[in-house]
Amino acid sequence: MSVAQATGGGYIELIRSNRNFRQLWFGQIVSLLGDWFNLIGSAALIASMTQSGFAVGGLFVVRMLAPFLVSPLAGVAADRYDRRKLLIITDIVRAIIVLGFLLVRDPSRVWMLYVLTFFQLAVSGFFFPTRSAILPDIVEARSLGAANAISSATWSVMLALGAALGGLVAGRWGVYTAFFVDSLTFMASALLIAGIAYPHKVREATDTRLRAIVQQYVTGLRYLKQHADILVISLQKAAISLTSAGGFQVLQVAIAERVFVIGDGGGISLGLLYTGVGIGTGIGPILARRFTGDRDWPLRVAIAISYGITGIGLLLVAPLSNFGLTLFGSFLRGFGGGIGWVFSTQLLLELVPDQVRGRVFASEFAMFTLASATAAAGTGWAMDSALGLSGTIWWMIGLNFIPGILWVWWLVIRGKKVQT
Repeated sequence: MSVAQATGGGYIELIRSNRNFRQLWFGQIVSLLGDWFNLIGSAALIASMTQSGFAVGGLFVVRMLAPFLVSPLAGVAADRYDRRKLLIITDIVRAIIVLGFLLVRDPSRVWMLYVLTFFQLAVSGFFFPTRSAILPDIVEARSLGAANAISSATWSVMLALGAALGGLVAGRWGVYTAFFVDSLTFMASALLIAGIAYPHKVREATDTRLRAIVQQYVTGLRYLKQHADILVISLQKAAISLTSAGGFQVLQVAIAERVFVIGDGGGISLGLLYTGVGIGTGIGPILARRFTGDRDWPLRVAIAISYGITGIGLLLVAPLSNFGLTLFGSFLRGFGGGIGWVFSTQLLLELVPDQVRGRVFASEFAMFTLASATAAAGTGWAMDSALGLSGTIWWMIGLNFIPGILWVWWLVIRGKKVQT
């Protein structure tokens, strides 16, 4: 049996035959390329201007906290309005905001970087849940697994490529070039998404009062409360970020700037570290899906295994003995984290009904971003304390296994009934 047959629809066939998905996918490619240019540029700029791990951690706190704060509105918007138009509008607004990064030219204006980042990521807080919610609208049920795997692998590939190119551009031509490229990619993404012939019925907002919006969001939270299994699945991205992924982003900046410095301010080494993670997050889910397909129980078991793989990766990074081993450890950390991320998304796509899908994904994104902000702040503080870089990683290794054990417990107690 071929991989395509085993997984309910081939990757190449989906891209070739489904124009709507193809347009969305092309938009994702160019937009993510710019996203990583922006992240590398922002992190390198703050690190060079402040020389503070806490300041770098603050950038990641802002990047994660902003989407969390807008998540109630974002979830309701994704379930009330035309999802295609919402994606286009958010892309255009982000393109304009990112141009403001060009004004940050000296340390006295670092505060502007935090403010602009907040608004950029707040708008992204509308984009990402809406993009997740629109996927079942434009892809047949039998191809959802392939579509989710392609989208997630694309994120990973563009992390690898975008981070490497972003680090190269920032290291050779300066961070401001990276910011300008990011703005252009948002506009290109908007044009590509505009080419989608959206088949889903436009959602009319019958009541735009704040009270009605809040009530709709509460309805989504009530759904999660009433469906414990969906809630636990929705918490997986937050767990991954809180214990490993969120803090590791801050660690990578410090490792590139202080330990393995390649390029201006470590921009090239930072790009390579992100590349290692990106390759891992792309390969991990694709390889694992060859064994799990889109079957519920194997997907859940694979999530449990992913925590172990992540832990092994962190163990290799912790000594900081040489750059090659650190890169390989980063790859394994991404390999494990990618499996948990993609497979939890796949379970939600299959289990959550359309009428609350936007709010569920927005709630999931809110929990993920809050966890990421907490991890970034905690990691920045830990690096500047007596723990240092290596000590912080050892603590991260221990924390990583807590959600893994809890997930296994959930499988034992509640998961047997879904075994296929």
